[in-house]
This record gives sequence, structure tokens and C-alpha cells, in this order.
Amino acid sequence: MTTDTSAVARLEPGRVKAATVAALRTGALLARAETGVVALTGPGAVTCFQGLLTNDIEKPGDGAFVYGAMLTPKGMIVVDGWATRHDTTVSYTVPAHGRERALEILTRSVPPRLARLADRTAELAVLRLMGPRAQAVAEEAGLEVPSMVGRAVQSVTGDAGADVARPGDAAPFALQISLPADRAHAVRERLVAGGALWADADALEFARILAGWPALGAEVDDKTIPQEVRYDELGGVSYTKGCYTGQETVSRLHFRGHTNRYLRGLMFDAEPAATPAPGWTTVTHLDRDVGRVTSLAWVPEAGVAGGGLWIGLALVRREVLPGTAVRAAGRDAHVVELPFALPVNEPA
Repeated sequence: MTTDTSAVARLEPGRVKAATVAALRTGALLARAETGVVALTGPGAVTCFQGLLTNDIEKPGDGAFVYGAMLTPKGMIVVDGWATRHDTTVSYTVPAHGRERALEILTRSVPPRLARLADRTAELAVLRLMGPRAQAVAEEAGLEVPSMVGRAVQSVTGDAGADVARPGDAAPFALQISLPADRAHAVRERLVAGGALWADADALEFARILAGWPALGAEVDDKTIPQEVRYDELGGVSYTKGCYTGQETVSRLHFRGHTNRYLRGLMFDAEPAATPAPGWTTVTHLDRDVGRVTSLAWVPEAGVAGGGLWIGLALVRREVLPGTAVRAAGRDAHVVELPFALPVNEPA
């Protein structure tokens, strides 16, 4: 299982509209996520999943909704996603290109006598709501919304059930709605009528970059350890749960040391207004290679034709702190804290 470490996720000018930025800042944005959904069902489902996930799905009990990854025995991330627990079923929503990885691990690790594995990708649609009005819009559309973060509830949408989940505040979305694929359009229309702006996958990618959330194939490759990509800040790892695959490396770093590199934000200088060079991922500081660019996005400036700025994510050496001036993807930039503030530029 290898990932192309030279790949950079890029959102070029025009991919994200000013209306998208405005909705993320003050309204509600809705998009369908490109995901895979796999599920374990049976008396051993929770225990088996607990032994594979970096986070704790057991202690929070029924209705838990947590972010976490499955690792190699040496502690490297194989696939990441959101786990939902309802009774004796645990569903794991992962990036579409991570679906086969999740299935491979679960097929290899879970005895059929303890839990039954199912690939539910084709039968389910996953919608994600973003922005400060997300919960109000969902309630206006008639959906039940969890009262606390890290929880999921089973709601009724017309003649079908939906799973409505609320992540922690650091997540790049406010609500995840999983429902039968043939009901997705009807629920979408109700959410739009309630005030959500319908968007495409670029909006989800933009929100991810703003949140400083790592992506499989960009920030995460086959040599990435959870703490390198902000899992502590994102609530993606538990240090109090029992054993899981790869735990030894993760725990040793937490209690006895630190990683040599870390995920940071990049704010590119406004002048010159050149596009960061494609295929050039190097980050340098004082003529020394200190990391690599992993994601880039153009943020449009409201009311200014062609106006905006570039932001990005980069894995850099830990000593390269926020405020440091660097050269990244062939352009001058400054390292900044994550997540990015919204909006990252204001009209004059």
C-alpha cells in the first residue's frame, strides 16, 4: 500500500467561488462527499473495531461518532475515516480511494464468527453540511440533530431513515448525513430550501484545507504517523484505550518524544501574483530543505475580480514555527497556525 508522495491537492482559481467562502463564513454549505462506507455487524463488532482504530469507539457507547485511522503494525496510517456506532454495528466512512484499504484490513483482521463485514458504499449517499448555520438548516429540513459533538442519531426523513452525525468543532464539516442513495436528492432539496447553498466536492476540499485537516494521498502517505498530521489537535487518537494495531509507535511518541515533522499552514505573499509551481513541492528556509507542500487552494476575494490569495498545507520540520518566512512551491510564503481564520482575506 503506497501513496504518491509527490501529489499535491490543488484548487486552482475559479474552482472555489466567493459565494462558497461567504457560506462557510456566515451561512450553510451542502455537498455530497465522495466516500466509501464499510460496516461491521455482530456481537464482536465494537471489540474488533476497537482493536484497529486509533480512537476509542467503545467508551463513548451507543451513538458514538469519532474520527480515527487504521495503522500498520509500525504505526503508519493506512486509511482514515469517521466511525459511527449504533448498537452492534460500527460503520466506517472513509475517502472513496481508501475504501479498498479499509475492506482489506477488516477482511484480514475480523473473524466472521464475531462480526459480519459489509460494503455499503453503493447503497448509501453521504452529505456534509458546513458553516455556522448548518444545524439550523438541518432542523429546518426536519432532521433530528445530535445535541452534543461526537454523537450520531438515527433520524427519519420521509419514508426512509438517515444517520445524522455531529463531529467535534475542529472538523471540516458541521454535520454528516448518511442515507439511502435514492433519498439523497429529496433530502438535498429540503436542505437547500432551508437555506443551504448546494456545492460540489471542491467546497469540501476547500473546507478541509481551511481546517488544516489531513487527506489521504496528500498529507498522508505510507510513512505518515498520526501525530505528524495533527491527530492530537483533531481528536483522532486516544491514549487511554486498550491495545490497537500500531499503538506502540503512537504511544511511544506521545509519552517519550515527538515527531520530526509537523503539518502547518502556508500563507503565500500577495506579490508577485504567480501561481505556485506545479510539481514543485519543496519548502525551503535559509536555503535548507525543511519540508514539502501537500495542498494548495486559491481563496477568492469577495467583490474583487481576479482578487484573492493562495494558501496551502505543508509538512515541515517541527522547528519551522508559525511566523517563519519560507520559499514554497517556488514562491515566498509564511508559515501560519492551523486552522486558517475565515475569511483569510477581506475586501477593502
